[in-house]
Amino acid sequence: MHDRSLTRRTLLTATAATAVAAGAVAGASPALALPSHRDRLKRLISRMSLEEKVGQLFVMRVYGHSATAPDQADIELNLKEMGVRTAAELIAAYHVGGIIYFSWAHNTRDPYQIADLSNGIQRAGLAQSTPVPLLISTDQEHGIVARVGRPATLMPGAMALGAGGSRSDARTAARIAGAELAAMGICQNYAPVADVNVNPANPVIGVRSFGADPDAVAGLVAAQVKGYQSAGIAATSKHFPGHGDTTVDSHTGIPVITHTREQWEEIDAPPFRAAIAAGIDSIMTAHIQFPALDPSNDPATLSRPILTGILREELGYDGVVVTDALNMQGVRDKYGDSRVPVLALKAGVDQLLNPPDLAVAWNGVLSAVRSGELTVARLEESILRILLLKEKLGLFRDPFVSRRDVERTVGARAHLAAADRIAEGTTTLLVNEGGLLPLNRRSGRNLLVVGADPASPTGTTGPPTSVLAKALTELGFAASALSTGITPTAAKIDEAVAAAGGKDAVIVGTYNVTATSPQRTLVARLAATGVPVVVVAIRNPYDIAQLTGVRAALAAYCWTDVELRAAVRVIAGRCGPEGQLPVPVQRADDPLQVLYPIGHGLSYD
Repeated sequence: MHDRSLTRRTLLTATAATAVAAGAVAGASPALALPSHRDRLKRLISRMSLEEKVGQLFVMRVYGHSATAPDQADIELNLKEMGVRTAAELIAAYHVGGIIYFSWAHNTRDPYQIADLSNGIQRAGLAQSTPVPLLISTDQEHGIVARVGRPATLMPGAMALGAGGSRSDARTAARIAGAELAAMGICQNYAPVADVNVNPANPVIGVRSFGADPDAVAGLVAAQVKGYQSAGIAATSKHFPGHGDTTVDSHTGIPVITHTREQWEEIDAPPFRAAIAAGIDSIMTAHIQFPALDPSNDPATLSRPILTGILREELGYDGVVVTDALNMQGVRDKYGDSRVPVLALKAGVDQLLNPPDLAVAWNGVLSAVRSGELTVARLEESILRILLLKEKLGLFRDPFVSRRDVERTVGARAHLAAADRIAEGTTTLLVNEGGLLPLNRRSGRNLLVVGADPASPTGTTGPPTSVLAKALTELGFAASALSTGITPTAAKIDEAVAAAGGKDAVIVGTYNVTATSPQRTLVARLAATGVPVVVVAIRNPYDIAQLTGVRAALAAYCWTDVELRAAVRVIAGRCGPEGQLPVPVQRADDPLQVLYPIGHGLSYD
């Protein structure tokens, strides 16, 4: 493990102090770096070959826990998908400017391994004929999208923070999360989500958004931008120009946003404006059609009117623009994989994220430059933005991290305590008939926990029913767990009803209940036994609109342990419910009628 007395964190502090002393604007985009930095980086770019320049634009996945010695299964996956064995070989062959970590790519086993992988990647970058450090990134939104799990600190996700409503808590959560990522060598986080979730049926954003109120979302986005970037990493607001009102998942299709230009200004734009004002380092594009902004029906990722006309020229943003993943169907439907990166660059993009076939994409850009469709000057414009960001993050001074940084930062006791405290302010009490909650350990001690057990977002938490039962038991209740699943069978429902006999209450964890979901039958059958039913919505807060016979209902917004434990403390009366809905919940039988408005949240007072 690389270790120096002058760590990257110290260097980042020194860099910031130098910038302030030189009169740099706090929170300004990396394009406002000192002239001497720009000139030095331009000289570096001039020494790059065309192949190296093309490579700097790409951010790519790679399989394995090590940059040079991954497991054989990961070597085979790398050979199959990219024609290289390791991350080091990928960097040597394609000169990529960044690497993105995924848990499914086996990049994130534990904090020390992640730090070793990051150091190996940076060594490979500096071993090139033109030595350049890499931007190492990941999607650590927290909540339902997180790539790094325990023992790292897991914070409440965006909609939970929206329910809490505290910009200070949002900033603290991002600062802690950013510090832990930085300690592991991850220097660019694809968060916070700036989409305003105004569509309850949104299959891809939902609780990844802070809520449905544009001004509230804007304030929390700005707070998180400042939190992440105060920790020395780049934040990324996404998905421009706004992915909050769609019923199509851009991973599998091309969503169409039907907002007018006026609606975009009112609903979608405020969080991105706030992020830019807060000094956001990078903005991620959306694979969506937005006819009011570009009638060509090109996805926004490939739209010059949207990325250059609106984002660059109207909003005045001159930081890094990164595509959403180019292996998503939403950007692949209209053009071939060799054309997509070329069109993205022509639209105004800087970083090309995770194409399905790197060789095809890389050679597509190379051919476009050689044919004159793309100029070298256009490439160098984006490369300079990317290098300025690397300079701002201190990567040219020292891109390495140390074991000491991991030990003192990742999963620190103070961080874990802060996560629990912040989560306590997010749990939202929607229903509490007859003052059922908080439960009394004397009269309501014997509990059954049933419900959905979706896979952990990180692979390190859950299952939810067991977490809920264990937390209740630790607070003095006698609680047993029975997993009934997201789509409980008739036999499993019968089993749950039988198990409810003689219990003082049943806790049901629900997960995205729809009009046809058998979870509705589960809850109705349990309620018919006469045993009080307490619902905990472990993802979308809209579940309550589909349920009947419920005596009490809470929204937890995610099924990671930190949010489930907070919900249990509310159920047990160890803390009061402080969260308020950041989205409206419409009636199931008449979606034009609001069942619970934004701001709804009961208390125990």
